[in-house]
Amino acid sequence: MTSIEKIVGDIYRISAFWPEYGISINQFVIADEQPALIHTGTYPMYDEVRKAVAQIIDPAKLAYIVVPHFEADECGGMRRFVEKAPNAKLVCGEAGAMLNFSAWEYVGPYQGQRDGTTIDLGKHRLRFLETPHVHHWDSMMVYEETTGSLFPADLFIQPGEQPHVIREKLGKEMCEMYRTVGIFGGDKPVLQCVNRIEKLAPRWVHPMHGGSMTGETLAHYTNALRTHPFAFDGTLFGRNLFA
Repeated sequence: MTSIEKIVGDIYRISAFWPEYGISINQFVIADEQPALIHTGTYPMYDEVRKAVAQIIDPAKLAYIVVPHFEADECGGMRRFVEKAPNAKLVCGEAGAMLNFSAWEYVGPYQGQRDGTTIDLGKHRLRFLETPHVHHWDSMMVYEETTGSLFPADLFIQPGEQPHVIREKLGKEMCEMYRTVGIFGGDKPVLQCVNRIEKLAPRWVHPMHGGSMTGETLAHYTNALRTHPFAFDGTLFGRNLFA
């Protein structure tokens, strides 16, 4: 079942539980003069996600569809969202534009963003952070300056079906899930990114999987990444490849 919650300011979380993977999958709408959708959900989820977006804004008025990295749950619905929003552009990292969108079966408009570039939505402004290998080569994160909101994609995941705002400390479970699934090839890029996020000091963090959290709750999750193993150790979705 899809839920819609207003988190902070004009930021709305659309969420559905993904039982086959034991996590929620979230999209975020920023309702503004130039509305933005962050993540689209997978291709099969498109109709439900679009219905949820329509309860917040007219999907045809979307100006930006933000793709933090190229993966089905991030951008599986991108083509149809762009086709039905005549002024919409895909926004991705510069690496994503070069590696994926310039040569994929996609003919709509797109913009590649470098670290530190910004887009004004009206009352809100998006700033882009290039975060390669957290967890894909083309990965980026998005920081909304007005509310101090960070959208970290797959970082700070929480397993299970979580409330729209989480205060529970699940850092150890987060790290174990990363290690079991094999999502991060190494810990160095992640820990470098964690240091950068601490300096940024976001007031809110909106992960793609799990509940949103305040900066106070975030401290537990950043500490967990520094103190628990989480990087790939030969296990892929629970299978040890090197046994």
